[in-house]
Amino acid sequence: MELRELLLHTIEKQASDLHLTENMPPLIRIDGRIIATSSHKLTRDDTKRLIYSVLSSDQKEKFEQDWELDLSIALPGLDRFRMNVHIQRGCVEAAFRRIPLLIPSLDELGLPRIVLELARKPNGLVLVTGPTGVGKTTTLAAMVDLINSEREDIIISIEDPIEFLHYNKKCVVKQREVFSDTKSFSDALKHALRQDPNVIMVGEMRDLETISTTLTAAETGHLVLATLHTPDAPQTIERIIDVFPPNQQHQVRLQLADCLQGVVSQLLLPRADNKGRVLATEVMIATPAIRNLIREQEIEQIPTLMQTGSQFGMHTMDKSLKKLYKDGIISIETATSKVKNPEEFKSL
Repeated sequence: MELRELLLHTIEKQASDLHLTENMPPLIRIDGRIIATSSHKLTRDDTKRLIYSVLSSDQKEKFEQDWELDLSIALPGLDRFRMNVHIQRGCVEAAFRRIPLLIPSLDELGLPRIVLELARKPNGLVLVTGPTGVGKTTTLAAMVDLINSEREDIIISIEDPIEFLHYNKKCVVKQREVFSDTKSFSDALKHALRQDPNVIMVGEMRDLETISTTLTAAETGHLVLATLHTPDAPQTIERIIDVFPPNQQHQVRLQLADCLQGVVSQLLLPRADNKGRVLATEVMIATPAIRNLIREQEIEQIPTLMQTGSQFGMHTMDKSLKKLYKDGIISIETATSKVKNPEEFKSL
């Protein structure tokens, strides 16, 4: 058994992930479900051999020093994979996330039209949020691809690791990988401001320094696209503010209120017909009223404005779930497992 064969099988089956773990056969994830690819269980030696077969000597050294490693690997002419190598009970194991070769459009992903308008903003901060594995990276890639097709700009992306590959269309796209091309997100962001960018894409806002520099970049006339692991718009705003020490939070609220353009939260849900998954979204647009609530620290009132802000392109996750259920795309069980307010959802 070779790793290339397993990766080709993952592509063939249109699986999202491949897992190599001790005492289990190679596992793939299809539409959220984990499926064994064979009856042959991997030994500790098997997993290490398969994983080390694609690591350079530098990567092996780094992994043996840090016990953690993120990288991307490519099969020529085929899909790429984001790879995480880790140790579990002393065994070297890995998870591979498949990155399709072709970047889907925002329409193909099933995102609402307002997301195209957010991607076309000249400046400010646009956030894509949601749990792991719901396609945040794909949404960002589709937004960058739209800009690359329509504008004549400099786009700088900072990723860990690089996932979708962008080729220069109308724009010049510079993709920088953390640990390969730069030491950290915050370092790359600080220096990006001197590289004459129009658009900056930040793979993940992880820490105080990265969030602080991201806000500064959005304030100084750049369009900044970034992701956060938060479930909805109000919690996204609270997370950003809470990262800072209390004496800085008032200033950050003002900064965020001025530069935020919108928040798109997403979930991937199993379809009722078991034929794949469908995207459910929540969109908050930074209208003057929303900006005022952020300044005044009245975040709990944001959902009310989102419910009544459909003319601005806003909608809540519950409304998206209701529509998907009414259209017969998802089951009532799937919908009710994700709604924020089950009683209100039933009345809808």
